[in-house]
Amino acid sequence: MIEKLDGLPENVIGFEAGGRLSAEDYRDVLLPALEEAAKRGAVRFVIVIREFHGMTGGALWEDLKIGAEHLRAWKRIALVTDIEWMTHATALFGWMTPGTTKTFPLAQQDRAIAWAAED
Repeated sequence: MIEKLDGLPENVIGFEAGGRLSAEDYRDVLLPALEEAAKRGAVRFVIVIREFHGMTGGALWEDLKIGAEHLRAWKRIALVTDIEWMTHATALFGWMTPGTTKTFPLAQQDRAIAWAAED
C-alpha cells in the first residue's frame, strides 16, 4: 500500500508506504505524482515507512523504472522509518540513488519534510 501524504510544502511530494507493495501501488499512486513533480522541476520526495512486508517483483521493476526514467529530476529523497535494515541499506547504497538521500526516524518526520524542501 502506498498513500499520498497531504499538507506538504508545494515543492515536496510525499507518501506513506506499508505492508506488501505492488506494481499497482507504483503505477496508480506514486507515478502520477512523480511525473507531475518532474514537470515542475526538481523532485523533492519524502517516503514514510512504518512497516514493510516486502514487494512483488512487479513493484521492484516499477521502482527501478521510476528512478531511471526521471534520473535528472531527483533532488532530495528523505526516508522516514524506524526499520533499522532500511536505514543501513540507505547508508550503504544511497550513492546509487539519484539525488541526495537522507534517513530520519519516524519521530522526525517534520524535520525530514523540512530537509526535503530546502534548496
